[in-house]
Amino acid sequence: MRTAERDEGTVTAFAVILTSALLACIGLVVDGGLALTAKVRAVGLAQEAARSGAQDIDLTAYRANGRLALRQDAAIAGARAFLTRAGATGTATATLDSVTVTVDTEQPTTLLRLVGITTLRVSAHATARALTDAGAVP
Repeated sequence: MRTAERDEGTVTAFAVILTSALLACIGLVVDGGLALTAKVRAVGLAQEAARSGAQDIDLTAYRANGRLALRQDAAIAGARAFLTRAGATGTATATLDSVTVTVDTEQPTTLLRLVGITTLRVSAHATARALTDAGAVP
C-alpha cells in the first residue's frame, strides 16, 4: 500500500501569507483615508492662512494713489501667525498682490506601521490675492 504524502503546514503558510496581504490592503485603505483627511485639513489651513495674510494692505499707498498693494512683510507675518495659532507648520511668501502659503505635516500611520511605514508626509499650498469691493486687482 502507498503511504499518503504529508503536507502538514501547507495551509498554515498560505493563511499567514493571505492574512499579511489582507492586513496590508486594509492598512492602505485606513491609513490612506487618514492621509486624505490630513491633506484636506492642510489645504484648508493653507487657504485660511493665505487669506489672513492677504488682508495686510498698504492703506497709505491705497489712499494716496488708489493702488492696492500688500505690505509684504506684514502679510507673511500674518500668514505665519495664523499657522502658529492653528498648530501647523509651513512657509509663506508674498508679492505686492498675493500671499502663497505651503503647509507641511506628517500623518502617523496605524496599520502600515506593521510593514515599517510609520508616517505619511502631506503637503498643501494655496494663494490668496488682495481684492477690492470691485473685484480682482488689475
